[in-house]
Amino acid sequence: MGAVRERLPEGRYGRSADARADRKLMIAGAVLGTLFLAMMGWFGWHYVVDSKISAEVIKFEVTGDSEVQVHLEIRKDTDAKGVCTLRSRAEDGTEVGRKDVRIEESTDRLDKVYSIRTTARATSAELIGCTAR
Repeated sequence: MGAVRERLPEGRYGRSADARADRKLMIAGAVLGTLFLAMMGWFGWHYVVDSKISAEVIKFEVTGDSEVQVHLEIRKDTDAKGVCTLRSRAEDGTEVGRKDVRIEESTDRLDKVYSIRTTARATSAELIGCTAR
C-alpha cells in the first residue's frame, strides 16, 4: 500500500512563510536596484557636466635617458583654465618624472607637445588627470 499525502485545504492557512520571504526579497532587490541605477546616473551626469577640461595622450616618445616628449590633446570650455598632470615611468614601474602643465589658453581645443624631464630612462608616459581652476 502506498503512502497517501494529505494536502492542506487551499486558502485556509494563508500564504506560506517562503512565499512571504520571496516577496520581501523581490521588493528589497527592486528598491536596491533602482537606488543603484539612480546613483550611477547621478555620478555619470556630474562626470560629464562638471568636467570642464579633459585631455588625452596621443603619443609619447622617449628622446633620451632624461627626457620624454608627450603629445597631448586637450578639450575644454573656451574660458576654462586648469592644470593637467603628466607622469613618466621606468621599465620596473617606478615613477621617474612628473610634470604639471598649466592650461591657460582661451581656446576650446589644444594640441601640444610637452617635455618631461626624468631621473632615469623612461619607458612610458601617461596622463594622470586634469583639474579646472
